[in-house]
Amino acid sequence: MDDRAEIKEFLASRRARITPEQAGLPAYGGRRRVKGLRREEVAMLAGVSVDYYVRLERGNLSGASDGVLDGVARALHLDDAERQYLYDLARRAPAAAGPRRRAPAGRLRPALQHMLDAISDAPAFLHNDRHDLLATNHLARALYTPLLADSRRPANLARFIYLDPAARAFLPDWERAADDVAAMLRGEAARNSYDKDLSDLIGELSTRSEIFRTRWADHNVRQHRTGPKKFHHPAVGDLELNCETMSLASDHALTLVIYTAVPHTPGADALRLLSAWAATQDELKADRRERLT
Repeated sequence: MDDRAEIKEFLASRRARITPEQAGLPAYGGRRRVKGLRREEVAMLAGVSVDYYVRLERGNLSGASDGVLDGVARALHLDDAERQYLYDLARRAPAAAGPRRRAPAGRLRPALQHMLDAISDAPAFLHNDRHDLLATNHLARALYTPLLADSRRPANLARFIYLDPAARAFLPDWERAADDVAAMLRGEAARNSYDKDLSDLIGELSTRSEIFRTRWADHNVRQHRTGPKKFHHPAVGDLELNCETMSLASDHALTLVIYTAVPHTPGADALRLLSAWAATQDELKADRRERLT
């Protein structure tokens, strides 16, 4: 991303969504020339001079103190994810531009796969900040059959959502999923601006998906969501599961995702059906291997 353009567009887009009434300012009569707050109103609310805020919104966060950033965040009613994004943009602002580099490929510690395999009654997997699925347990592989149908590895959830037509059938809440993944990628792009794999992914999605380009231009940022997730599996039908996500203390770049169901609910019944279907598929594969040998 172009740092100055990104800062400018992010701050301007957040300013445009706040009305004077929401900011606690008196509503004056007459037509306003700008949507949302004026720059001078944000400056007043943030406790900085108008000239200084104009400098910030032109893309120059270099040297901005935590107090200034907190004031701007309060004035623009930024949520936790947006506030963190603003700080990430400010932290990288003074840095000299360097070459983008690929993250080291590395290998997952065997203990992580053992952990996933020990979770036998719920789909569980690990993904990185690009939403590459790096390790899965048995039920996660069964659940994500449509995603894993593409032979490209590692399978990538963002690429699946935006570029694979099967995603809309698999994800009943596709619009929300598309919003979330674009917003999370934007936040990650601010934290890891020199990750070439990430920039390549964003470039691919921007080139191939107009829908992604539209969402990217919204400048929304978001953190991982927990809560209900809906799926429509091609073999077992609808599943409504609870999603919990957590970062690993020893592997900060990895996120553990587990889908569970409340006992004695349709979701629990659907998980049992998924497990039975997966076992049948394993038996069929074993039979095919035996015939080939």
